[in-house]
Amino acid sequence: MTAAAGRVVAGRYELATVLGQGGMGQVWTAYDQRLDRRVAVKLLRPDKVAGQEAEELRRRFVRECRVTAQVDHPGLVTVHDAGSEGEELFLVMQYIDGADLAGHLAGHSPYPWQWAVAVAAQLCAVLSAVHAVPIVHRDLKPRNVMVKQDGTVTVLDLGVASVMDADTTRLTHTGTPIGSPAYMAPEQAMGGAVGPYTDLYALGVVLHELLSGDVPFSGSTVLGVLHRHLYEPPLPVRRIRPEVPEALEALVLRLLAKDPQHRPASAQEVYEHLELLLPARGTPTGAALDPTRPFLRPHAPWPDRARTPAPQPTPAAPVTEAPGQTDIARAVDEVKRLLGEGRVTQAVDILGGILPAAAEQHGTHSPVVRTLRKQYAATLLDDGQYRRALPELRRLADERAAEAGQADPQALRFRYEAAQCLEQLGDPGAALAEYRAVLPYYENQYVAAGGPELAHDVRRRIGHLQLALGDRGAAHDTLARLLHDVERTHGPGHPLGAEIRRTLQWLGQVRG
Repeated sequence: MTAAAGRVVAGRYELATVLGQGGMGQVWTAYDQRLDRRVAVKLLRPDKVAGQEAEELRRRFVRECRVTAQVDHPGLVTVHDAGSEGEELFLVMQYIDGADLAGHLAGHSPYPWQWAVAVAAQLCAVLSAVHAVPIVHRDLKPRNVMVKQDGTVTVLDLGVASVMDADTTRLTHTGTPIGSPAYMAPEQAMGGAVGPYTDLYALGVVLHELLSGDVPFSGSTVLGVLHRHLYEPPLPVRRIRPEVPEALEALVLRLLAKDPQHRPASAQEVYEHLELLLPARGTPTGAALDPTRPFLRPHAPWPDRARTPAPQPTPAAPVTEAPGQTDIARAVDEVKRLLGEGRVTQAVDILGGILPAAAEQHGTHSPVVRTLRKQYAATLLDDGQYRRALPELRRLADERAAEAGQADPQALRFRYEAAQCLEQLGDPGAALAEYRAVLPYYENQYVAAGGPELAHDVRRRIGHLQLALGDRGAAHDTLARLLHDVERTHGPGHPLGAEIRRTLQWLGQVRG
């Protein structure tokens, strides 16, 4: 099905005019016929992404939209609806009355450095909220940022790059990475583990562009641009704009550090540096599209306490007595139904609400409660609630290991999933340590622990985390040995081998 003016998507959203288009699809203004309001509809074509199964892509798309819709921040576009229709995926968002940051920059060149600071500070406020979930945007760039009439900044496309990107940066058959090479961090370009530090690098690119009028690394080919990200230092902006404060130039250079560990620790920290350069509070001028205007009454980023685990859900209605076995069984059936319908968040709440009563009735270590806890942890993981899933998985791993030994496949699986949580939470050091701890068991017990494929996956993740930590020599050794083993096991044409070879090529250690 092709998009055309007047077409109604999902029986509700009538397309009006095209706002923009690219290789993945189009963005339309549309009208919500049910609520009589203007919205923006993004249509994506799964068949445009090489190597992705359509059904898996649809599943990931709906999941990411569900997770990102839970982020509540005034600087993030509101998601109204999402789903699929025919060959297309659709995302319905609030309509933003303003200009995208790329167009805004083109119309206000040169960009006053105070404006650049104001935009970057607003972006930090959004990233602080997003990273607390945790979500990594992966494709922060001026085209994904809107400047509204009141000067506030709104970030678009949260979660969409994650869907198109899977776990690492994939290359299409033409060798073009999925994403935006001009804003891509070195670890993302090489296929390393991404985290909040990846978005901070992109923020550095955007800030450099706002101050200098151009991205720090450009070129005639995608490969040339990515090579410059990996190996060339950025030009300090004061050589182009001497009036830029030294502290601001230093911050841009820190954000653009090749090694993620040399970048600022968080968006919160970046905001605190920018705050010293923000305009003083005063009376708004009333001028539209002035990004300094909101800081006359500032929006600060989320405080650090927002990074603590979310409270456990409680039952919707007070429970005067512990539910019986029938109630627990009914709740489990309801969870299965909800999961079958893709309503994962509601399933999580029901499981979290029934667990205390089930533990009181059957005992904390009973088979019934153990099964519920496994389902709870798995559902949290599937819902992207990594901060809440992590302690559950660790507790399950410790209990299972105490009963059946450290080499027990189920205990190892819990530890492996805990490492995935650490990776998603942007703690590459802790994730690397956990993967290294479980790897010997997978390598020594292929059959019992999940086969060579799982051992290969752990080794791949270790190599990507070493890249994220800036240890390119160790990453090369890890991935080169893995490439040898994958090709020996599966032959030279295996997809994992091709992915590893591309990463090694980026490292400059393998040719051809």
